[in-house]
Amino acid sequence: MNIRNARPEDLMNMQHCNLLCLPENYQMKYYFYHGLSWPQLSYIAEDENGKIVGYVLAKMEEDPDDVHGHITHWCAVKRSHRRLGLAQKLMDQASRAMIENFNAKYVSLHVRKSNRAALHLYSNTLNFQISEVEPKYYADGEDAYAMKRDLTQMADELRRLELKDKGRHVVLGSIENKADSKGNSLPSSGRGCRE
Repeated sequence: MNIRNARPEDLMNMQHCNLLCLPENYQMKYYFYHGLSWPQLSYIAEDENGKIVGYVLAKMEEDPDDVHGHITHWCAVKRSHRRLGLAQKLMDQASRAMIENFNAKYVSLHVRKSNRAALHLYSNTLNFQISEVEPKYYADGEDAYAMKRDLTQMADELRRLELKDKGRHVVLGSIENKADSKGNSLPSSGRGCRE
């Protein structure tokens, strides 16, 4: 299984995956708009044959006073590939990209009140909280839960990992720059290596 950033050539297959997985269906222009406007925020999961088995389509909201991302098309995963952790990986990857590219503070989404499996995933696995109920949100009149996931903890962890990684490069760089009078690299202890 491979998770990667979605590319424009993936959009048709993402729509096909949507038709198989979800009751809400959108025209191709919807996919192109998101894929071209926020290319770094949408991800696909593909099987060993390169077929798309799941995706997440995301965007950034355009309010400069409230920097956050929005999952516009929830994590659609084909039934044959559910319960493998793909939805969590896709959502985490999109959230991480929102932090790294836009410094997002949280991510939001809507979910049908009747979609118990998605509610369980969002609430129990991904730590989304219900912020409000939006009456008749869907075309068929069903209500939606508006949900939010605070990205502060993930952002802090990413910063810690980045600092740790930078520290590793600094140490390695200082070791690599030490050389004896003949230009041979020396280990950090200052002694040459025996062969």
